[in-house]
Amino acid sequence: MTICTRPDTGRNASPFLYGQEAAAVAEVLESGQYGHTDVTEEFERRIAELLGVRDAVAVCSGTAALHTALLAAEVGPGHEVIVPSMTFCATVQAIIAVGATPRFVDIDPATLCVTDQLVMEAVTTKTAAVMPVLFGGRAVDLTSIRKELTEQHISVIEDAAHAFGSRYGARLVGGTGDLTCFSFGPIKNLTCGQGGVVIPRTHDEADTVRQLRLLGVVQAQAERANTTSYRVDSFGLRYQMSGINAAIGLAQLDHFESTEHTRRSLWCAYRRALAPLDGVTLIDVDPDRSVPHLCQVRVPHRDKVFAQLRAQGIGVGVHYPPNHLQTAFADWARPLPATEQVAGEILTLPFHQHLTESDIAQVATALRQALKMAGGASCARS
Repeated sequence: MTICTRPDTGRNASPFLYGQEAAAVAEVLESGQYGHTDVTEEFERRIAELLGVRDAVAVCSGTAALHTALLAAEVGPGHEVIVPSMTFCATVQAIIAVGATPRFVDIDPATLCVTDQLVMEAVTTKTAAVMPVLFGGRAVDLTSIRKELTEQHISVIEDAAHAFGSRYGARLVGGTGDLTCFSFGPIKNLTCGQGGVVIPRTHDEADTVRQLRLLGVVQAQAERANTTSYRVDSFGLRYQMSGINAAIGLAQLDHFESTEHTRRSLWCAYRRALAPLDGVTLIDVDPDRSVPHLCQVRVPHRDKVFAQLRAQGIGVGVHYPPNHLQTAFADWARPLPATEQVAGEILTLPFHQHLTESDIAQVATALRQALKMAGGASCARS
């Protein structure tokens, strides 16, 4: 039996470890303290320092980050949240979890992101928040409508699950003054195994998220250890980040500059390899400012191409089936022509830090063959 020691083009995505993660986890395990610990708080400090913000609140997942951020922004029943349908279903589930209604909006098919115009067209008297999804790692510029949103008391809550390390102008995502939510799941730009972070706008929001993540308990763990009681002031959930996960994240942070460089280089290698293929449109993640999380193309005969590539052992995927067409969210469906067109064309190519330029050339060759077999245009441009 052949054992593959390095994930290759057969994997659509894969974690990338630098070698120190196992020792960091072992140290936490040996301490006997596996919950929210000083390791978690060190991770929060390091994230805040990197982003140039005063606070970062670690939670157990990106979904937990979205949920608690919405609650901190006081979004709830009777409110609408403007959100693109083209996102992972977790984004929408977080909105429903606070009792609000998703107001689905269309996307720019070139970026798979919302635009300021699409957002403003969707605003109603019930709008309490806008949740732009920074798809593939690309920052979303809502500068031109920010004043109008503020005047209408509409919060911007960024779903930056794909975008840790990306920039908006000179500022890192998370340092833009919005409520920002990161995911540090298994295949994200920075992994904690599982985890997320909320970047709050105010001290009150930070306090709210901290209480929410630990079942509404007011006192921090260190304080509770030195008292005979504790106080529960509000609703809460068990959303704290374990020191085990934080230890993985700290080890990853030490190498994040290398992560940025590698992911940009691989995405640009794809851009070069795919350029000769007619009928293939690369989704632009703005790699000069982004840390790419995905490499996606739009192709004709997508389902046939997908099947052909999978048959060749190429680990392609589809991110994502649009949410407004899902049964769970049918009550809020509305026509979204760009989203619906893209949904039938989008293909996610293998993209992770184990890949080489030779692997990427292999994917491009396989894509050319699959397009030809599926009846799409795949000849080199003259």
